[in-house]
Amino acid sequence: MRYARLTPGHGFKPANSFFYYLQRIIVSPPLRGLCVRIFRNWVRFRHGISAAAPHTAREHLLDRLHREGYAPLDNVLSHEQCADIHAYFADKVLTDRQDATSSFTIDHVPPAARLAEFTLRDIIGCPHILALANDRRLLDLAESYIGCKPTISQLGVRWSFPTGGKRSDLQTFHRDSEDWRYFKVLVYLTDVGPGDGPHVYVRGTHKTRAPVRLKIQSDGEISEEYGEERLITATGERGFAFAVDTAGVHKGAPPVEKPRLMLQIQYSLFRSYAYVYEPEPYAGTLPFDRYINRLILA
Repeated sequence: MRYARLTPGHGFKPANSFFYYLQRIIVSPPLRGLCVRIFRNWVRFRHGISAAAPHTAREHLLDRLHREGYAPLDNVLSHEQCADIHAYFADKVLTDRQDATSSFTIDHVPPAARLAEFTLRDIIGCPHILALANDRRLLDLAESYIGCKPTISQLGVRWSFPTGGKRSDLQTFHRDSEDWRYFKVLVYLTDVGPGDGPHVYVRGTHKTRAPVRLKIQSDGEISEEYGEERLITATGERGFAFAVDTAGVHKGAPPVEKPRLMLQIQYSLFRSYAYVYEPEPYAGTLPFDRYINRLILA
């Protein structure tokens, strides 16, 4: 999935830039909340809403996601399913996130590589991933949190490698600004302990006013502003997942002991205008909702 050009130049699309920056500049939580209510009612009118039966476990997760911006989902993939995913990707090409001209397989990782991703085409062909992204439990959680039928607006599988030098912005505390309302389900495909690049989230910051100009913050700045007690460090074995509203302050800590492989599924109100979408053909037989999957499946 490529980033869209949001400023004048080759590939620039004024409409994309307008819709992206429109939701960026409205930072007042009450005003954003009003916009979300208007937009989700429009989506409900156009595409309906499922009549999901009340479920105590989902309500607990939904409540925690609303309050804290983070909710653990426990293991959503078995160790065997994670092994299937590793075997599938063993010979697939990775692209260095910081150098698009650098590509390699997991057996030939350059020493300077820090973050690298698989293509959407390979992700679509991988066992278990599409089925998980369209699992009814996750879709019900997404519909409840967003307030209407969700859109899968990002699907990625990324390796993070221990390496020296300056860390990526993704590995420094920051906020995302993907859409009016969204959250991500992050699934560890390797065991992740404190030294293996865990996701770190500042509890409750998804409800606070974000700056118009997004910025990165150091660990010291975060500790001083919020206090250590508000940090959630997500660790777990392979297959462990959690839902997180990344409009709040967060980072993926740089691994120092062993590489981390992670699946990311983003559910949102609309598409994210930060990306160029190039849906891939799907040759499988599983039935998927066309609206929910329209940005990733042709």
